[in-house]
Amino acid sequence: MRVLRGLAALVVALGLGFGFNHVAAAQNQPTPVPDAPTPQAPPPLPGTQGPITPGQGTGPAQAATDSSTNSTPSSTPAAPAAAQPVAPAQQEPAPPPPDDHFQNAAPEGGEALPKFVVNVNFVEVPVTVKDSKGHAVAGLTFRDFKVFENDTREPISVFSTDPQPLSIAFVIDQSLPSNIMAKVNTSLGALQGALANFDEVAVFTYAHGTKELTTFTAAQGNRLPAVLSLAQNIGTDPTVPFNGSNPFGGCSMSENGNCIDPNLQQGHSAGSSNGSTVIPKELHQLNDAILLAAQELSHRPKDRRRIIYVVSDGKEYGSKATWKEVVRVLQTNKIAVYGTLVGESARWGEGWLDRFHLPFEMYSNILYKYTSLTGGDLDSENGTNGIEKSYAKIADEARNQYTIGYFSHESIYDAKYRKIDVRVSRPDLVIIAKPGYYPSAQDYK
Repeated sequence: MRVLRGLAALVVALGLGFGFNHVAAAQNQPTPVPDAPTPQAPPPLPGTQGPITPGQGTGPAQAATDSSTNSTPSSTPAAPAAAQPVAPAQQEPAPPPPDDHFQNAAPEGGEALPKFVVNVNFVEVPVTVKDSKGHAVAGLTFRDFKVFENDTREPISVFSTDPQPLSIAFVIDQSLPSNIMAKVNTSLGALQGALANFDEVAVFTYAHGTKELTTFTAAQGNRLPAVLSLAQNIGTDPTVPFNGSNPFGGCSMSENGNCIDPNLQQGHSAGSSNGSTVIPKELHQLNDAILLAAQELSHRPKDRRRIIYVVSDGKEYGSKATWKEVVRVLQTNKIAVYGTLVGESARWGEGWLDRFHLPFEMYSNILYKYTSLTGGDLDSENGTNGIEKSYAKIADEARNQYTIGYFSHESIYDAKYRKIDVRVSRPDLVIIAKPGYYPSAQDYK
């Protein structure tokens, strides 16, 4: 009896379960599974539900939403309270750093990278040391040098004897007399042999105006010899010009066989086109040529030594710029002027007298001022062989200098002229260095 009752109870239970399942299937409802969690969408990331400002995160609307509710969207079934994740507290955006010392350079599609800009007042001084015979002295150390700026000693921070690549602006005077110009033309072929593979050269000329024949090109390339051949000139020959106001002038108007006063004729005392000539002016635009070369050199990289090399007799007349204005440009852009002095100014004794300027007359020699005020050097030569040797001599001197660097005690915002005095422990040696400079904003980039 007990067995029959158990079988009957089992049949009744199976029938009831089958009926319930059949009804649930008819109504397309899922069968609930005991102890199973309700499916739900993953919670959204914290801090992404309000307006987002680049660089500052979300705005006040997002903060209010996060603080007021911790619920998910209404379309998603609610999760049990125990399983609800707690969003972390929103952090306040950091204040922006000062613009002068920190910048965020954010590449496109990437994260912002920090960039620190520190303004320092670093000064670099190339120094040449020679003995009493004019020979370069090597083997000195930083302990042998002392540097003073505005009469204040500066600790030496950088000292180097490594050769430096040269950026040379080569300036040729084409207003030289024809016999001197012929020697210069012959010597131009030796210029390339004095330079190295990592040097670069630009060529300028001046006579009746300044001209740039080529911008900076490789010193050992094929372009430089071709340009130097174009720089050759016949020079100038002194003549005796006359105009219509002297006995040798033409006379277009006459009366009874006699010439009327030439001041009453066309052209007056300056002459006219009927055979009279106008006295030409003698132009030596050295200032303008150096200024043009300096403007090109100012754009060359800082790690190169900027040099202006001039082959001239040093005469100056007819330039729009004064030599003082040009020297300031040179001292601001760290440019040194070297030169080979030729012609009358290269003669012993006469070259020293040419440095004196007579009022209302042209400057007979002004090239020495550029070299002494920029830390360059000057070589006087008359023959072709001497001019060729001066190319190699000066290029070697400009390349193999002592490089001294220090941090100035002056303010970076002070643009006044700063005097430099470089001294060496041995009194028998001669120091060649720039006597001062003007600070430039390019040094702080």
